[in-house]
Amino acid sequence: MSASLLQDTMEHLFGQLQEQRTAYEHLLSAHETGRVQSVATGIAVVSGLPGAGLDEILEFEHGITGIAFNIDATEIGVVLLGDYSLLRAGSSVRRTGRVMDVGVGDGLLGRVINPLGAALDNLGPVITSQRLPIERPATEIMDRAAVTEPLKTGLKVIDALIPVGRGQRELILGDRKTGKTAIAIDTILNQRDENVICVYCAIAQRASSVAKSIAALREHGAMAYTVVVVTDGSDPSGLSYIAPYAATSIAEYFMESGRDVLIVYDDLTEHARAYRELSLLMRRPPGREAFPGDIFYIHSRLLERATHLRAELGGGSMTALPIIETEAQNMSAYIPTNLISITDGQIYLSPSLFELGVLPAVDVGQSVSRVGGKAQRAAYRAVAGDLKLAYAQFEELENFARFGARLDDKTSLILEHGKRIRACLKQAELSPVTVPAQIIVLLALGAGLFDAVALQDMPAAETAVQQASGQIPADVLERLDQNQKLADSDRHLLLSLAASALEKWHG
Repeated sequence: MSASLLQDTMEHLFGQLQEQRTAYEHLLSAHETGRVQSVATGIAVVSGLPGAGLDEILEFEHGITGIAFNIDATEIGVVLLGDYSLLRAGSSVRRTGRVMDVGVGDGLLGRVINPLGAALDNLGPVITSQRLPIERPATEIMDRAAVTEPLKTGLKVIDALIPVGRGQRELILGDRKTGKTAIAIDTILNQRDENVICVYCAIAQRASSVAKSIAALREHGAMAYTVVVVTDGSDPSGLSYIAPYAATSIAEYFMESGRDVLIVYDDLTEHARAYRELSLLMRRPPGREAFPGDIFYIHSRLLERATHLRAELGGGSMTALPIIETEAQNMSAYIPTNLISITDGQIYLSPSLFELGVLPAVDVGQSVSRVGGKAQRAAYRAVAGDLKLAYAQFEELENFARFGARLDDKTSLILEHGKRIRACLKQAELSPVTVPAQIIVLLALGAGLFDAVALQDMPAAETAVQQASGQIPADVLERLDQNQKLADSDRHLLLSLAASALEKWHG
């Protein structure tokens, strides 16, 4: 090879090396890596991460993640979101530089997931369109609109006496096994034709109870518009802690796209217990009932995210139904009083009514809706206006009559009428009632048409009146659904239909 050819070849190779060196991108990046100092039930203490921030996601070995919970001068307390038994002192941990987030999108509808977004229903991978942090600031006051639209639960006692509006936060509380979850599931089932997206968040519940609820939703076709976020009792406490926040971010995605959303937290008692467990393990100072001092804040910042957005922001809404378990009917315990003060009303379920077979066991006297009355349809207000007062008067007289006092005729009539009110407010599980059927029953009840019916015949008589609602003309149905006052002609029509249906029992 000649000297000139060798020189040309060397220059060509040198030029290629220059081009490659110029085009080379430095892909290495620095990561802060620390070590696990100790591991306990659901938590770990790590060191060597001086730049870590509060609520930052940290990655451990074996794919386990955790949230930076306590930031101290020399160490970090981490809430683990996976199997802590796989970690040992000395295991490596590194920063991710991001906070906890969850995948959101229309692909979540009909799916059962955990708070990390992993599928639990064996239907393949979950398809999401974006990710949102689980902790987000609540909507500003100026971006909120008044609650004016009703959320129809399909339960007569709630829609008539304790109405819930879209964008409201209505607490459901009562002792265990009094039907709290049943009310929430019935409300979800009633949203089938209401264009409302539902998010059901089960927090540290028994797997059998969650499976029963999901089976009811599937059987009645409600999964098509429902997202289920689940942690069961065997999951780490960290997952139970983040579950309601992740579910709320999923609901906010639909709300911000202009949809109406219903979210159920079942239940926040377990959420508070999970947070107490984590806080005590982290050696945070305990307060009343051993709960940490910020237990009110973790629930208030969660429920404040439920609202009705202004029309300029899409007009979407998120209605929250948090559930709380009381002990021995003690509504003045720490967590129940916290939630009562945060929410816009409460539905109290009485074990005494439950034992008497009055289902749903709603105690009308101790239940209240501070917003829903303004969102209630005018037709409802016309037929249910005096019903709550009459029912409360009946309950007081009933307690008095138990002492064996002699009653005059007027008092006896009030008692008999009250018994018919109670019978009409009874409702079987998983059987929501339509608005026209509710209105015609309540109108007949207020007019005293049921007073001549024997108590044992009330279920059949009420069913007959509900079926008569199918004969209501289309123009009247439209007026009932709109916020128009009940005209005298409409009232006479409905009463005549109810009277015809009850002829069999009037003799």
